[in-house]
Amino acid sequence: MMRNSAFILSAALFAAAAHAAGEPAAKASAGPATAAAVAIAAPSQVLLTCNPFYLPARSIWPRKVAIEVDADGVRTVEIDGVAVYTFNVNGTVILTAVDGERIQIDIEALTWSSDLRGLASGRGSCVR
Repeated sequence: MMRNSAFILSAALFAAAAHAAGEPAAKASAGPATAAAVAIAAPSQVLLTCNPFYLPARSIWPRKVAIEVDADGVRTVEIDGVAVYTFNVNGTVILTAVDGERIQIDIEALTWSSDLRGLASGRGSCVR
């Protein structure tokens, strides 16, 4: 099942990378087989800018996310320029943590949600 989840996320991330690179939509949306075939040729990186609104501080903290993906799935995840130690892929959601902040990034819905040890929480949208 983990392999299937990694494949789904790889296809979603490849489509995002192709879109960011300005490739034709038909090539990016031709299906998982095409996405996987092209992803084998070259690893790609997807850059997201997320703007979660943190409570109770009532402030927006822009976050930069870099995700490197290849044919085997997600290889690395960086948040604000710091490589995360470990991450898990569940469908199109990446689960990780940085400095006690538990983070969920949904690549398909382009959303960010996080929790800072129950003291604060953040939710917001992401853009490519």
